[in-house]
Amino acid sequence: MSASLPVAGEKAVDALYHVVHETTYAYESRVAVAQQLLHLTPRDLPRQRRLEHAIRISPQPSETTEHLDYFGNPVQHAVLDSPHEVLSVLAESRVSVASRMGVPGKGSPAWETVRDSLHSATAPALLEAAEFRFESPHIRFSPGLASYCAASFEPGRPFLDGVLELNHRIHTEFEFDDSATSVSTPLSEVLELRRGVCQDFAHLMTGCLRMLGLPARYVSGYILTTPPPGQVRMIGADASHAWVSVYCPSAGWVDIDPTNDLIVDDEHITLAWGRDFSDVAPMRGVILGGGEQELEVHVTVTQTRAAQGQRSLAGQAT
Repeated sequence: MSASLPVAGEKAVDALYHVVHETTYAYESRVAVAQQLLHLTPRDLPRQRRLEHAIRISPQPSETTEHLDYFGNPVQHAVLDSPHEVLSVLAESRVSVASRMGVPGKGSPAWETVRDSLHSATAPALLEAAEFRFESPHIRFSPGLASYCAASFEPGRPFLDGVLELNHRIHTEFEFDDSATSVSTPLSEVLELRRGVCQDFAHLMTGCLRMLGLPARYVSGYILTTPPPGQVRMIGADASHAWVSVYCPSAGWVDIDPTNDLIVDDEHITLAWGRDFSDVAPMRGVILGGGEQELEVHVTVTQTRAAQGQRSLAGQAT
């Protein structure tokens, strides 16, 4: 694990990030009218503050509305009734992220205790967690999934110990390959290929935990990546990212990144969470016309101040 603890007596400094997320759709033929749902606004959380945020859309929408979805994620809905062949969306944010100040969940209960605590839950936090134990559009249960997760959760094992081992196994046993899968690749195929991207690894880990009756949610956001040694950092070369949040009664929600084999601290910026990717897609819409379409996504994450130096992490545009 690469989670680090602060030096005794040292006060952590919040990490400050500037994020630019550019999305362009080029259509084969003219779009007469469109409606788009955007999950491009970072959440305000106890350890994350949205300092500034703006979304610019071209062509100019005739109507925009903002609301919170079922999971509390900020969403913007845009109606475009001007004919267009290109749609451009630029989301720009400045975000402050505080360090966790230590590794959570020491002495977590046995995983069966966590599972059983949700069967007759009445406390609001447990009821919320219990909703994230079931199948969803991109996460289907299977014997292969059950077999894979069982190796990390022998009887009586502390919950977070099992979670961290599963996280490490996915990191070491699956190869990051951005050409191997697509958003529609089923988990059974990811298990067979043993390769994929952050979205696949987050779906895999979430599915494993849910197979055991344990609560896990899919989280979308960003991380700061660094170029290989000797290469210049390129604008637009960063990516959207995905990881997993698990619920432990003794620690609350703990975010885990199987792509990078770590407990999430101040290097991740949270956009949204839900059951799987289908709940938090950065853009989802309905169009009239258009024909074939080409999509380009460019993300630039700049760290303006932090307690720690740069980190080298892997991400993948989704």
